[in-house]
Amino acid sequence: MARVLVTGGAGFIGHAIVGRLKAMGFEVTVADLNPSRHADVEQVTGDLLDPQVREKSLTPGTHAVIHLAAFTSVLKSLTDPYHVYDTNLKMTMDLLERSRQLGVRQFLLASSNAVVGNVQSTAIHEDMILRPLTPYGATKAGAEMLVTTYTHAYGLLGASLRMTNVYGTGMMHKDSMIPRLMRAALGHNAIQIYGDGEQVRDYIFLNDVAESFITVLKQGFTGPLTVGFGRSVSVKALVQLAEEATGHTIATTHVSPKPGEMPAVVVDNSKLKHLGVTPQTDLPEGLMQVWDDFKRLA
Repeated sequence: MARVLVTGGAGFIGHAIVGRLKAMGFEVTVADLNPSRHADVEQVTGDLLDPQVREKSLTPGTHAVIHLAAFTSVLKSLTDPYHVYDTNLKMTMDLLERSRQLGVRQFLLASSNAVVGNVQSTAIHEDMILRPLTPYGATKAGAEMLVTTYTHAYGLLGASLRMTNVYGTGMMHKDSMIPRLMRAALGHNAIQIYGDGEQVRDYIFLNDVAESFITVLKQGFTGPLTVGFGRSVSVKALVQLAEEATGHTIATTHVSPKPGEMPAVVVDNSKLKHLGVTPQTDLPEGLMQVWDDFKRLA
């Protein structure tokens, strides 16, 4: 069976994708700063910006790279733009060039809707002009362009999966909105809401994201792909849904909006559905699963 390299494969999304790949019989290499919880995978622990780590991770005979390793904080990218450049853009270039040299067939990049910038409440789709607002968004947009270039210039089957807000079980360590809500429901500190809380976001469950990556891998899809549930909710509505899922009142405080934050993320996921992936887990059900996970591990 073909070998797949999953960078960032020990992380929240990577762990789920590696599990799917193993169940399908793929040989999997995980390259990450942290050890994978999966057994029976070849593991390389280290920074992929290091040429030796990269050479140990991406070896001859590898069929595909699923590139998830990244600097993921939009707000922190504003204060550390060189770090986000190295991790998100240079690392992608290094992996693409080694993939070309080794004859790797497919390259799947974990990207973000942040590449399009502020389009207000217009539904985001794959043909929009890229106008990122932050260094994070800019590096993801640049990485997408590199993937596109290697597809056209060298025949690599490159895809950029533009994920919305991904949530699911196994995210207790994360600092995004839904884990904050769960910790608040457990009696921890109140959560901060930026601005009036009317900004809207699209939330997609981890299993649906993993299915999207597997489908792109199997079909050899190329180009950008919006990976979202296709229905957005406001931050205020999300708090209410979390209270209903947990059965607890969640304390909130309002703070000033942060620079670079988009007022709305509304996506058109029709291309994803055309590939055969219709997200299955809606937000109320998903929040209950996350809450059960937090209670079990608290």
